[in-house]
This record gives sequence, C-alpha cells and structure tokens, in this order.
Amino acid sequence: MPRVLHIEDDPANRLLVRKLLTPAGFEVVDAVDGLDGVKKATEGSYDLVLVDIAIPGLDGYEVTLRLRSEPALKEVPIVAITAEGSRNTSLSVGCDGFLQKPIDARSFVKTLEGYLKGQKEGLTPEQTGEHLRKQSQRIAHHLEQKVDELSKANQRLIELDQARKEFYRNISHELSTPMTPIVGYTKLLLDQELGELKAPQQKALRSMQDCVERLRGLIDNLLDITGIETGRLRFANQPYDVVSAVRAAIEATSPGREKKSQKLASEFGLDAAEARGDGRRVGRAVEQLLENASKFAPSGTTLGLRLLGVGSGQFEVLVVDQGGGIPAELSERVFEPFFQIDGSPTRAQGGTGVGLAVVRGVARGHGGDAQVLPRGSETLGGVIFNGAALRFVVARTPTGSL
Repeated sequence: MPRVLHIEDDPANRLLVRKLLTPAGFEVVDAVDGLDGVKKATEGSYDLVLVDIAIPGLDGYEVTLRLRSEPALKEVPIVAITAEGSRNTSLSVGCDGFLQKPIDARSFVKTLEGYLKGQKEGLTPEQTGEHLRKQSQRIAHHLEQKVDELSKANQRLIELDQARKEFYRNISHELSTPMTPIVGYTKLLLDQELGELKAPQQKALRSMQDCVERLRGLIDNLLDITGIETGRLRFANQPYDVVSAVRAAIEATSPGREKKSQKLASEFGLDAAEARGDGRRVGRAVEQLLENASKFAPSGTTLGLRLLGVGSGQFEVLVVDQGGGIPAELSERVFEPFFQIDGSPTRAQGGTGVGLAVVRGVARGHGGDAQVLPRGSETLGGVIFNGAALRFVVARTPTGSL
C-alpha cells in the first residue's frame, strides 16, 4: 500500500485527496502546514509527498528544499499541487511534478501512480539556475521578515515579563500594607490586652492567626521573588549562626508536620556555624524546604534534615523525604518562579509555586546554590529516605553577593 504525505492547510482539499486516494489503496497522512509537513516527513516513511505551495509557516518551495536535504527523502517523489505556485520554480527546487488545482479527479490516481513508477518532469540547467536564484532571493527576503517579526515578538515578551514582575511587586506591596495592622491587632486580641476573651473566642482567633500567618508568608514570598527577579532584593550583611537558623526553621515548621503525623530525623555535623549574611532569610529558606517536603510526603512518614560544613567555608542543608520524588527532567524547572509539577486548578497541593525559587535566590545571594539531587537512598537517624532530596548551600562569608 503506497503511503502518501499530503501537506495542505485547506481541510476541504485534504478531504478531497483522501477520498480519491483511499479507495485506490493509498494510505494518506495529512500535515496542516509547512512545519508540520517537514516534521512528519522526516520522522516517518513515505512513498510520495504531495505539497501545496501556498501553505503557512514554510511555503511549499521551502518545504521541498528542506526535504531534499534529507538523505532518506532524496529519491522520494515530491509533487507540487497548487493553484498559485510556479511550475518552473517548483521543479527547480526539487519537485518531480506539478499539478494545477482544481484536481482532475478522473486522472489524479493514475497521475500519482506514474510518479511512483519514476515519472519526472524536468527543466534545462539554465532554467533551473535562473529559478533557483530567484527563489534564493525570495527566501532571503522571507527570512528577513521572519527575523524582524521574531525580534518584535521577543521585545514584546520582554515587556510583558517586566510588566508581570512589576505587577507582582506592586500587588505584593499593596497586600502587605494592611497585613501589618491585621497581624498586630490579632496578637493584641489573643494576648487579651484589649479585654478578656472567652474560650470560643480565643479558639476562633487562633484559627484566624494561623490563616493570617500563612497569608503573610505567601505575601513575603511574592515580595522576595519579585525582588530576586528584578535585582532589587537586598540581603542583610551581619553575623548569624547557621545552626540556630536551621533549628528555628525546624521549630517553626513543626506544627505542619504534627498535623500530618510526620516525624523529623535530623543530624547536625557541627554545634555552631558562624557566618555573615541574612540569617532571617536563610532560616526562612530552610523553612520552605521543610514545608515543601512535608506537603508532598505522605502522612505518617518521616522527613530528614542534615546540616554539615562542606568545601571551603560552606554549609550544606540536605532535606529528604519518603514521598514520590521529583522527576529528573523537572529537577531544574521546580526552581522557576510560579512553576508547579501539577499546575492544574484541581491539584492536590496548594501554594503559588514560588517557594523553591525563593530558596535558590537566597542560596545564590549567599554565595551558594540550591539543587535537586539525583534520586537515591539517604540514611538519617537509621531511617532510609528514597523520595525527594534537596540540597541548600550557603557560604560562610559571601563575596559580592549581598
């Protein structure tokens, strides 16, 4: 059964060719534009290619030139089938035949069978050279237009990306302004400094406080990520203890683990780790790693954390879990702002997708980095972890980063 690739953007013409060829024993594969045609032609095996000249993307002449550059397609008959193209130009660029639209339904199948048997139309060398020169000039002009279009589109994307960053920065600031009195008054009420509260009122306020703290964390993350992306985020440059920052992060995230009946196995390779930088943000980055591990690990499992001194004046925090892990092909993308492995509205886990981007920004701002380690087995406190493993490194004394 002869296999034919038909490159045509008009659905009616594709349908007509299929209706004529299928009953005659041909298998027809459709391509809707020039790029689609090149892709299918180079990835499949065909006995004949039908190509319309006036197709979007790459036109029929450009498609033919491209296909003739493929060794596997050098001997495959290519037939131009068009209402607008030039016969001589079509043959010059590599077509073996030229059919004018509208198709002659009575002779169409027989004509294609002739091309399959080796029939070819030809031009003199002089005619071929003249038409190739004209076609080369036309292609060069076409490429200039495409480059200009791509440059304008790229500039527009840059402008849109900048507008996105400014939007998130502005909206984050606008949201953070009313958060300050909300946090303050909630604490005053809970501390009963504005009057005695009954037990149900205290319970309601504690629930409110949990929600407020979560919202405040989301706003802080948005502020940080827009600051990182725009280069406006500045880190404090003062002494802090990495061990204390990590222990504070463990304490701050313990309620979340308790809700999921999760335990934490931790190992500290040093008692103190004096460094310079923004201890608050380093601690918050470790919180993000622990919260992320807790979120994606099943209830009742154990998380792991290890703090070590590594290299020349660096400290490494490794956070591991017993969850499903991170696909290797996404190990870099998870650090992109707003990227989530499951980004659908029905995803099982919440969040904005900026936590790990902030983690990497903080690490790099402190002369280190953050990365997903290849999936394997880590042992901490006698527990084996074969889920996700994230490595967070900061320098003892960052140079030129803060």
